[in-house]
Amino acid sequence: MTYEDTLHEIVVSDPRFMVLTAENRAAIRSLPQRIPEQFLDTGITEQTMIGMAAGLALRHRIPVTHALATFLTMRAFEFVRTDVGLANLPVKLVGAFAGFLSEANGPTHQAVEDVALMRGIPNMNVFCPADEQDMLLGLPVVLKSAAPFYLRYNNLPARVEHEPVLIGKAETFGDGADVAILTYGMLFSQALKAKAILADRGVSTRVVNLRTLKPVDEDVLLAAAKECSLVVTLEDHFQTGGLFSIFAEILVKHQRICRTLPICLKDRWFKPALLDDVLEFEGFTGKAISQKIFTQLGGK
Repeated sequence: MTYEDTLHEIVVSDPRFMVLTAENRAAIRSLPQRIPEQFLDTGITEQTMIGMAAGLALRHRIPVTHALATFLTMRAFEFVRTDVGLANLPVKLVGAFAGFLSEANGPTHQAVEDVALMRGIPNMNVFCPADEQDMLLGLPVVLKSAAPFYLRYNNLPARVEHEPVLIGKAETFGDGADVAILTYGMLFSQALKAKAILADRGVSTRVVNLRTLKPVDEDVLLAAAKECSLVVTLEDHFQTGGLFSIFAEILVKHQRICRTLPICLKDRWFKPALLDDVLEFEGFTGKAISQKIFTQLGGK
């Protein structure tokens, strides 16, 4: 099953669903022919699309909107905040090419502050699947939720079998007590590679795929802080407002402290290239991540 097939199956089962796009059809190319009465392309007009989606939601429809993540979350931000968040409407925002998945695109097309923007909107939830299987498992859950949702689209192949998706619940791989790697989205696969490399060097590691960053699984984060010598926050996002900020907020909220290593983009955009080259150049491969962790632990 692909994203398009899964979305089609959900949409045809309930006439309340409407699929909208701001001329971003890469993942839904055949839907206009398959569901002509439930499909709208507004053109390159993200703000208009969100306004239309809010209007449809007020008339008891469930709009699923599609656009490049950078324009969906920034160009249309005020509309998302005011028309969707303020009214708590069940509009779904599907952002394509978020984070490093933008790969060869320059800074104008790099959504590396999208999580910070979307989680800052009251009522808005945020789902960042690790890969295509994770996304397809979560899609019915997200679309049938009464809450507005931002979804970071991710069709990369899965490296593991995922558990069913529950909003606000993470999944954990391994029970290592030396290091916990907290992550989301496409870097999950690199975290697993880092885990394997660290195991060969005698470092026990757990990898937490957070899935939803809002609501976030506070219990699994607090357990990592309590049980592990080092907690790593790994993300293709600016340090401000992303997972590192979320983790810090939770620690302060519960009056906890732990040794933490953020691996993220620190106040700069990444150099455009093919995805593998981006990861290599920016230091986000499993090998590079494992070395940063090993060095932090005192190794060489």
